[in-house]
Amino acid sequence: MKQKRIRDYGVKIGYLKTGKLNSITDVEGVTVGHVTLSKNEMQTGVTAILPHQDNIFKEKLIASSHVINGFGKTVGTIQINELGCLETPIILTNTLSVGTAADALIEHMLYHNPEIGRTTGTVNPIICECNDMFLNDVRARFITKEHVFQAISEASTECSEGTVGAGTGMIAYSLKGGIGTSSRIMEMDHGVYTLGVLVLSNFGRLSDLTVKGKPVGEKLQEELTKKDEEKDQGSIIIIVATDLPVSERQLNRIIKRAISGLSRTGSIITHGSGEIVIGFSTATRIPHEKTSTCLSISMIHEEDIDTAFRAMGEATEEAILNSLVTATSVVGREGNKRPALKDLIDSLNIKLSTF
Repeated sequence: MKQKRIRDYGVKIGYLKTGKLNSITDVEGVTVGHVTLSKNEMQTGVTAILPHQDNIFKEKLIASSHVINGFGKTVGTIQINELGCLETPIILTNTLSVGTAADALIEHMLYHNPEIGRTTGTVNPIICECNDMFLNDVRARFITKEHVFQAISEASTECSEGTVGAGTGMIAYSLKGGIGTSSRIMEMDHGVYTLGVLVLSNFGRLSDLTVKGKPVGEKLQEELTKKDEEKDQGSIIIIVATDLPVSERQLNRIIKRAISGLSRTGSIITHGSGEIVIGFSTATRIPHEKTSTCLSISMIHEEDIDTAFRAMGEATEEAILNSLVTATSVVGREGNKRPALKDLIDSLNIKLSTF
C-alpha cells in the first residue's frame, strides 16, 4: 500500500520542485535498502545507501561531512573530511550495532575488492547510528552481519519510510520517528540537477514540533498527557546525495544548510542530540588508481550555490516531516510505546494544511 506522505496532507514545503519520487533515489544511481526487525522487544534494523551501482572503492565520489552537534558514534567521517571522498556504501543502524555494521561492510568491500590489504591500502567504512533503546532492547544487539549484507543486496530506487530499517525503533518529537526522504530539482543556466536527502530521525520534543511555521506540537501536547512528551536527547542522521558538480569545499557549504530545514521543524539541537550530515556528489568519480595525468573536476560557480542551499533546507525539512507522518505506532521493550503522528491527526481531526 502506498504510504501517505506529508504532501498528501496538503502540506507543501518550500518553493523548488521535487524529483519524480521525491526521494534521495531521484539522484541517478542512488539506491536504498532496509532490513526491519520488529517483534516485541526487538525494534531495530539496518538501512543501506548505495551511492552508485558500480564499484565505489575503485570509483570514489566527492564527499563531505558536517557535525552540527557531536553526540554521536559514527565511523569513517574523519577520513571523509581529510580526503574529501567516499569509497563505500553508507550504513545506518542503532548505536550498539555500529561495530557489527562496520565489520559487515568491511567484509562486503573485501569480497568485492581482493586487492584491499594486499596490493593497495585498506578501506574506510561509513557507519552512522541513532539510539533506539526506548523501544528496542539495544543491549541484545539483534543486528548481525547478514542483516547488513541483506540491506545492501536489496537496495533499490523504492525507498520506504517511517518504521523501517534503521528507523524501526526511533522516536522523533516524542512521536514515532524513523526514515524519511525528499528531493529537490535545481535549475541552473548550465543544466538541471537533483539533490536528495534521507534522514534517520530520533530527536526533538513534542511541544517544539512545527509544520510550516505552525505550532502543531503545542496543539498535540494539549491533547496528550504530559508523560507522552519525552526529553529531547536523541539524534538525527542526514544523508545528502546530489548530481550537482561541486568541489568538496562547495559540498561542505551545501550540507551545512541542513540546519535550516532541521530548525524549521522545531529542533533546538540539544546537548544530548547528535546531528550528523554526510553528503556526496555523483557528478565526478575519482579513480582509486593513480592516473598519469591530472584529474579534471567540474564545479559550479559560487554564484549558483544559493539554489543548492535552498534545496538542502527544503529537502531536509520535508524528509523529517515524512519520517514522522509515515511512521506507525510501535510497542517495544518493557511495553514502551510511542504514538504515530498520522494516528493523532486522524483521532484529533487535525488538518495540517489549515491548522
